[in-house]
Amino acid sequence: MTQPSRQGGGLDEQAVLLVAGLADLAFSTIGSATSALKGLVRRSDAADLARDAEQDLMARGRLTLDRYSAQPAHLEVLAQHVVTRSAASAGTDGDD
Repeated sequence: MTQPSRQGGGLDEQAVLLVAGLADLAFSTIGSATSALKGLVRRSDAADLARDAEQDLMARGRLTLDRYSAQPAHLEVLAQHVVTRSAASAGTDGDD
């Protein structure tokens, strides 16, 4: 039988309940993850899965670094060169 929920309770009691709830959630999540990993290890294509996962992680890392790197995109650099050349050639028309 469940106990009726108590209103109030001190901050200490609330903190303990919160930590206990988080710990229970963490342990159940770890248990589920462990079961899933055991299932993956038993597969005959585990080496292929590991290689694919490594390639996926490397591609994701490459995309992340490209997204946050200070270097401008290649096409953007080319477009800036075109604009610079157009402005330079427009300035040297000989209309002066």
